[in-house]
Amino acid sequence: MQLHDLQPKNKPDTKKRIGRGGAHGKQSGRGHKGQLARAGGTPRPQIRDRIKKIPKLRGYNHNPVGKKPVAVNLSEIARFIEKGALVSPQFLIEHGVVRRSGAQAPKVKILGDGEINTAITVVRCGVSDSAREKIEVAGGEVRE
Repeated sequence: MQLHDLQPKNKPDTKKRIGRGGAHGKQSGRGHKGQLARAGGTPRPQIRDRIKKIPKLRGYNHNPVGKKPVAVNLSEIARFIEKGALVSPQFLIEHGVVRRSGAQAPKVKILGDGEINTAITVVRCGVSDSAREKIEVAGGEVRE
């Protein structure tokens, strides 16, 4: 076998040259007129149509980046709390009130719906004004 005898295992695909007369003349397989018959005529992607239909507001305040805190009512905490307990996002995850988001504990805000009679200490949680008042009346405290 000589070097000039070597042949490729698979023949390379030859690009079909259309629009040069013969079987693929005239419209060259593109049908009649229209956007898809033109050179460079590609239909616009469907996702672009969806984007254009979304209502848009001016400025940057309408697309908040930060996640909203998980709302937890006092009535949910009062069900399983002991006196003098330290309520934190980790504590709420352990008791199944809040789910972990990824590897981190989520931001939590305690709302004032419900009653609480035991003194608790709230740490690393946002607290609404009504919840703060109820916790302090019960003898607890809120630390930021």
